Amino acid sequence: MKDAHMPINIAIVGVGNCASSLVQGLAHYTGRNDATGLMHHSLGGYRPDDIRVVAAWDIDARKVGRDVAQAIFALPNCTAVFAPEVPDTGAVVRMGRILDGVAEHMADYPEARTFVPADAPEPTREDVVATLRDAQVDVLMNYLPVGSQQATEFYAECALEAGVAFVNNIPVFIASDPVWAERFEKAGVPIIGDDIKAQLGATIVHRVLTDLFHKRGVKLCRTYQLNTGGNTDFLNMANHKRLEKKKISKTEAVQSVAADRIADENIHVGPSDYVAWQNDNKVCFLRMEGELFGGVPMNLELRLSVEDSPNSAGVAIDMIRCAAIARDRGLAGPVIAPAAWFCKHPPEQMTDDEAYEAVESFIAGGLPATASLS
Repeated sequence: MKDAHMPINIAIVGVGNCASSLVQGLAHYTGRNDATGLMHHSLGGYRPDDIRVVAAWDIDARKVGRDVAQAIFALPNCTAVFAPEVPDTGAVVRMGRILDGVAEHMADYPEARTFVPADAPEPTREDVVATLRDAQVDVLMNYLPVGSQQATEFYAECALEAGVAFVNNIPVFIASDPVWAERFEKAGVPIIGDDIKAQLGATIVHRVLTDLFHKRGVKLCRTYQLNTGGNTDFLNMANHKRLEKKKISKTEAVQSVAADRIADENIHVGPSDYVAWQNDNKVCFLRMEGELFGGVPMNLELRLSVEDSPNSAGVAIDMIRCAAIARDRGLAGPVIAPAAWFCKHPPEQMTDDEAYEAVESFIAGGLPATASLS
């Protein structure tokens, strides 16, 4: 493992709200002995201010060509600004590959100023690989929009070729796909994914309550999770064709901790609607209907309101550090324990108690952290 406080060089694909919160967070925690929102201030010898942004890609003209420190505040980003003075990173946002990274319907919302294509040539795989190598990137963070299957696979290929650890924050299945998992393992490259689980978001709350029903012997008969938000993530997901894997990811995160699998017609988990004025605020409505002793009915309703992107930024910092640890240790393929704790659709689902113990053991240097999927 690297000596404590050696830098972790990261590259970011997609300089949106989540990337903004991550980069603001790196500035915010510099010089602070504060673990709010993190598993540990020092994780495996790495602190948040050991992370350096050294490369980035986006396709929006308002971001391409600008230092990441300025690009994170450009429209259409609308998340909370909690670190207004982010120092320049020295990393200029490069034009990325578009592929399926933009939903067709985004052009129908000009008032939201969602997408202005950059007047720049798209990079080849060789271009991206060269940048990753030249910048000595340790970890590549995927923050593409939901439904970006082809674009995610493009950058995953680049990570494989460059030998860079890959953190897949979105519900395109790479780490949890047996074919991709085997490719990363054979290439000697660690991967953590898929689909980041927020610090205290709708999915983790729904999972904890579902597990509570299980442990207290309450039969969970029906449940829904409805979410609304006004950021470009929700606008992108207004195209339901892009939601297939997102719904699978969120649904399986809940189903995996239920006492018995809930019938498909009795569970609905997923994004619901775009409400422009909510900006990056996400509102979740949960309802759970069950049976107590003797079959007596009960129900629970909950409303959760969070700023969506900062809610995942601390988790992203922990994932980066776990990916760096895996790389330092020479691990390859899916890193099982961190994925189970940090992601909605990991290669191996665990209860949150089991996942927490597993990732703490991994950080401390114990238990096998990777596994071949077959």
